[in-house]
Amino acid sequence: MRKAYKYRVQVSDVVQEKLTNTLDICRELYNAAIQERRDAYKSCAISINYQAQAIQLPEIKPVREDVKAIHSQVLQQVLKRAEASFENFFRRVKNGQTPGFPRFKGKDRYDSFTYAQGGWKLENGKLWLSKIGTMKVNLSRAIEGKIKTVTIKHESGHWYVVFSCIVEPAKQEPTKPLALI
Repeated sequence: MRKAYKYRVQVSDVVQEKLTNTLDICRELYNAAIQERRDAYKSCAISINYQAQAIQLPEIKPVREDVKAIHSQVLQQVLKRAEASFENFFRRVKNGQTPGFPRFKGKDRYDSFTYAQGGWKLENGKLWLSKIGTMKVNLSRAIEGKIKTVTIKHESGHWYVVFSCIVEPAKQEPTKPLALI
């Protein structure tokens, strides 16, 4: 069973700038991934998938220092997000629903990025993110289960962290049959 825990984080000015830059670059990469898929299909009738785009990431980093400054798994998650938007589009087409072609995201419509497996550490109420830094997390309740992903979200002018966890279902004692009198 999955469970998510959302907490507000307190960030320094330096960390806030890095979070904002990361979010901007993730949005730019998402939009570029959507554009590349559209252009490839329009000009050559070729469908591009996540793998084809992920292979390009190491080639982009030497050319773009701003992209190099972002953890690789964060960039991969952006491409997986673009892939999911196309998968959902084609699923809706197949089911005869209103498809809603994947759209470009503006600043107000792209507000989070995710660390999937690593690149983060949570200790003593402080969250460390690779290539960003450390921030204080207001842990208002305990986190249950094993943390699988860490998502950083900008919402209403504040930064939040969402921990997605795998929680083992509680084992229930077998019920005893009622004795008839």
